[in-house]
Amino acid sequence: MSYAEAVAQATGPGQMFELVPYTVSEVTYKVFKNAPQSLRDFYAFGRMHGDKPFVVYEDQRRSYAETMAESDAFAAALVDHFGIKKGDRVAVAMRNYPEWVISFLAITSIGAINVSMNAWWTEDEMDYALEDSGATLLIADPKRAEIARDSAKRLGCRILVAHADGPIEGAELWEDVVVPGKPLPDVTIDPEDDATILYTSGTTGRPKGAVSPHRALVNSLMGFASRMAIDPLWRPEDEVMDPPENPATILAIPLFHVTGCVPVMLGCLIAGSKLVIMHKWDPGKALELIERERITSFIGVPTQSIDMLQHPRFSEFDTSSLLVVGGGGAPPPPALMKQVNSDFKAARPGFGYGMTETNALGPGIGGADAIAKPSSAGRVPACMEVDIRDAGTFEKLPVGERGEIWFKGPNLIRGYWNKPEATAETIVDGWLRSGDIGHVDEDGFIYVDDRLKDMVLRGGENIYCAEVEAAIYEHPAVHEAAVFGVPHARLGEEVAAAVLPRDGETLTVEELQEFLAGKLAPFKVPTVISIRRDPIPRNPAGKFLKRELRAELTDA
Repeated sequence: MSYAEAVAQATGPGQMFELVPYTVSEVTYKVFKNAPQSLRDFYAFGRMHGDKPFVVYEDQRRSYAETMAESDAFAAALVDHFGIKKGDRVAVAMRNYPEWVISFLAITSIGAINVSMNAWWTEDEMDYALEDSGATLLIADPKRAEIARDSAKRLGCRILVAHADGPIEGAELWEDVVVPGKPLPDVTIDPEDDATILYTSGTTGRPKGAVSPHRALVNSLMGFASRMAIDPLWRPEDEVMDPPENPATILAIPLFHVTGCVPVMLGCLIAGSKLVIMHKWDPGKALELIERERITSFIGVPTQSIDMLQHPRFSEFDTSSLLVVGGGGAPPPPALMKQVNSDFKAARPGFGYGMTETNALGPGIGGADAIAKPSSAGRVPACMEVDIRDAGTFEKLPVGERGEIWFKGPNLIRGYWNKPEATAETIVDGWLRSGDIGHVDEDGFIYVDDRLKDMVLRGGENIYCAEVEAAIYEHPAVHEAAVFGVPHARLGEEVAAAVLPRDGETLTVEELQEFLAGKLAPFKVPTVISIRRDPIPRNPAGKFLKRELRAELTDA
């Protein structure tokens, strides 16, 4: 059976993953007929798993039943204590803690909108997102509560602190608000009601809030799950993996990123997988947890897989429980596919090409395909369509020709919060412009060849050059600044900048980095900076020649 025939059979009438047409705002998608209507309904999967272990964090262990009960009690506190209503925005700013998971379940169960805040943000970045989203409540860990305290006070946003050792000025404490045993409030949620806002780096200097309705999230989750039904129909028998009896996933990436939140955290609820939370990335600690918790799935950015494989004690740990090692967030080096396949006893590579705007769902590749076509991003899921289009005319290009990659599917965001122009630029007639240049081969495999957006992809973090340039230009000594990426062996790319000071002004690399540290999250601050004496080279249209600058610094 061919791949196309397998998709047709698994998504045909009467099947669990049956696809049917669905029209919203005059755009017709293919949706999963049996998908839950909302995340609140989707959480029924979690309630079915009862006493099975769900959230593991250091020495804390919560079963599915305990987690859902605490989520219900917190949902009641949101409604009764904080007055949160359907459509209200509730921001979450913390590192990976069990309370992040519980907060997300509770917020989306009552029809409120979960606003995921990057835990690396500075006070200025947090202030912008709180004001832009209009959040009325911020749920934070102590450090993030301190960073956001003045902004929250100015905006009239209340603060609830989780994982605190004692009282926090200007905030209430989790344990003082959540009353165990309180039932989940009764709320009706429509598939088109907004569920999440995830902030992405901005092309014009400020982050954009990507807004997803419940329909997008549940269809993304069904899209990931559908692969388990499609693969056995067309792959050779010796390539098909049986589902593990006790699935366990390690959370090695931030929950505030779409991959950590959707396919990893929410994906656990379908299979009843144990979610082992890492507070921060440490490859040695990850290997310890894989052995101790018998982890079956590792999903992260390619850098993390490389970190584990290159760890000096890698061979000392038992990683035989792993069945899949992969993830997304950045293109994996082709050599990594083969190394995963050879160095892990049972695991096979499985990487995907998703975006915040697609709720992480997108082309995926694994198993024998990853070895045969290691430079490909894979095939699109059953519910999605892909076009390769001319970046100027938007005309569809034939197989093999390079153009901008466009996606269509029920998993896409509905747009950017309060940014209709950015929405119209990115989403055209229901199609998402990825900003990546690529092509499709005769077998339907997608290849990402280049980047249309002026962006640096550093260890899975998208950094728009315009945002960093805008911060650099705030320095009074700066006359010109161009930001771009340079290759990095571990992170893929690192942020670099060419800077020309004003006449008569002096500026050092250290002074500029110190200045930016108060304005940008640490991962956005350039680590490679060239302070120039001559004007930065431009083309006839006046644009900086960033390819030349990149080559110049790379050679240096």
